[in-house]
This record gives sequence, structure tokens and C-alpha cells, in this order.
Amino acid sequence: MSDLTDAAAVTADELRQFIERFEQLEAEKKDVADQQKELMAEAKGRGYDTKVMRKIVAIRKRKPDDLAEEEAILEVYKSALGMA
Repeated sequence: MSDLTDAAAVTADELRQFIERFEQLEAEKKDVADQQKELMAEAKGRGYDTKVMRKIVAIRKRKPDDLAEEEAILEVYKSALGMA
């Protein structure tokens, strides 16, 4: 029975460590989000369009091939609607 109790204690300790590490990462994630919000507020205050900036960030994250394909399809759709 002692071995089972020891194993449960080790498991509980390890589980607690995982949870505490996760909570720490959540706090860090919130701090980063707050910093990003402050940065965008600063950029907006300097006259930049933050909506467009966010789009640029999203575009930069994407693979060039995926982006090119989407842009090609967009042009086809715009042309079909007489928007090109």
C-alpha cells in the first residue's frame, strides 16, 4: 500500500507542476497580449491604421503559395462580379 501511496504522491506532485506551469504560461500570454494592445494603441496614436497592420501581420504568417492561390481566386471572383 505504501508503494501505491508514494506513486500517487509523485503523480500528484507532477500534475501540480504541470498545472502551475500552464498557469504561468497563461499569465505570460496575457502579459504579451497586453503589450501587443499597447503597441497597437501607440501605432494608432501615430496615425497608422491598425486594422491594416493586423492584416499585414496575418499575411506575413502565411505561406507564399497559399497566399498566391488565394489572391488568384480573389481576382477570378472579382472579375466574375465585374469588380476587376
